[in-house]
Amino acid sequence: MYLGIDLGTSSVKLLLVDDAQQAIDEHSTPLAVRRPHPGWSEQDPEDWWRAADAAAQALRARRAAEMGRVRAIGLAGQMHGATLLDAHDRVLRPAILWNDGRSAAQCRTLEEREPRTRAITGNKAMPGFTAPKLLWVAQHEPEVFRRVARVLLPKDYLRLRMSGDAASDPSDAAGTLWLDVAARAWSGAMLAATGLDERAMPRLYEGSAATGTIRAAVADAWGVPHDTIIAAGGGDNAAGAVGTGVVRPGDAFLSLGTSGVYFVAGDRFAPNPERAVHAFCHCLPGTWHQMSVLLSAASCLTWVTRATGAASEAALLDEIAEVDRDPGVLFLPYLSGERTPHDDPDARGVLVGLTHTTTRADLGRAVLEGVAFAFVDAQDALLAAGTAIGRVAVIGGGARSALWGRILASALDRELDYHAGAEHGPSFGAARLARLAATGEDPRDVCTPPPVARVVAPDPVLRARYAARLDTFRNLYRELRASFTALAVQGSREE
Repeated sequence: MYLGIDLGTSSVKLLLVDDAQQAIDEHSTPLAVRRPHPGWSEQDPEDWWRAADAAAQALRARRAAEMGRVRAIGLAGQMHGATLLDAHDRVLRPAILWNDGRSAAQCRTLEEREPRTRAITGNKAMPGFTAPKLLWVAQHEPEVFRRVARVLLPKDYLRLRMSGDAASDPSDAAGTLWLDVAARAWSGAMLAATGLDERAMPRLYEGSAATGTIRAAVADAWGVPHDTIIAAGGGDNAAGAVGTGVVRPGDAFLSLGTSGVYFVAGDRFAPNPERAVHAFCHCLPGTWHQMSVLLSAASCLTWVTRATGAASEAALLDEIAEVDRDPGVLFLPYLSGERTPHDDPDARGVLVGLTHTTTRADLGRAVLEGVAFAFVDAQDALLAAGTAIGRVAVIGGGARSALWGRILASALDRELDYHAGAEHGPSFGAARLARLAATGEDPRDVCTPPPVARVVAPDPVLRARYAARLDTFRNLYRELRASFTALAVQGSREE
């Protein structure tokens, strides 16, 4: 038995997987995001631990025998979050999350201090990354910064609580802007640019390696053996790739989670920072990947469900599918700003084309289509970087919607593969990494694609409609960009 833990933004999910790679049971505990100011996004690390502990004990209550046979635990998690600890490993402030946009000015400072930033990290400094957040803390909360003894990523805080080990992996560490991504090692130059050194960093292990064993007290509470191994794991997207078998060059997936990700595996470091494409390490040795990121994807569906008073996201999707018509409305899905290709933390969501006859279903469909258009921009940025994209799988909670799949396939003009169990995503990948850490098997034998449940092809009618509408979508952002910036400036003056 193997246990995969996925620390997401909206929940912590634990997945129990057997030796035949079958999901036995899972349990999720919800999390809340705090937004004390516009553009800010924070969580209390203690909430992560309480949620993980509650989920593990719920699994134990249902699956005591299986939990008692767990050999290893793997970790996956939301990337980029700045978890700041003092010399006694006490949390100093709420963690600043991946979709927090407060540190745009610090990004410029970082690249001024270290002009080789993009060459070393393969990435443009953007507010979502970890390093600019530390510069923000140093400037605005100097008393906190002076006490920082250790910086951990979210999943690695869970590891610290589970085992006492301060460790991470290259896939997650690549999202900090402190990693020499080609060398898969911490960069002294990048750390110095933020007033830190390697003593504040966790030790790096490949994602399929063991970092330690579980503490006795945690093992007893969760009902797992005292010698349970903890694998290094991976950032949520890299772990999701392992779970979907996206590990060979050209393999790709779309993730429809809180954020949206277009992920392509590779066998070399291939940066393209000018188009805001991320070049990161994969969580298996000797592998890398490129990634386009939308800061809001399925979270846009959550927003429109709440804003229109729909009973649930599923109910709204059913309503949209029943109507199944051109909404006559365009949506910019930038509720938390945007990364690829715009790198614009000030961008915001916009609905254009409303009339007296616009319905809730029209608004919902416009949201699904707006996210699809943003994925087209993400795909174009990857192709412009010379990325070869093969078959594309779809994972994440949004993969449950057949309608959204048809919209995405038509906008992207490519077939999309939906694998059995795709909704497990990173937690399944984390369980696979746990297995590799325990058994030492060849990753190619373990990290195979699950069976394809269905293939969604482009709809010719929708493909033509979306091709005609894409320029309007793109022009709308270009025309509004200056307004987004002006509104952000006005908002900061009013705080």
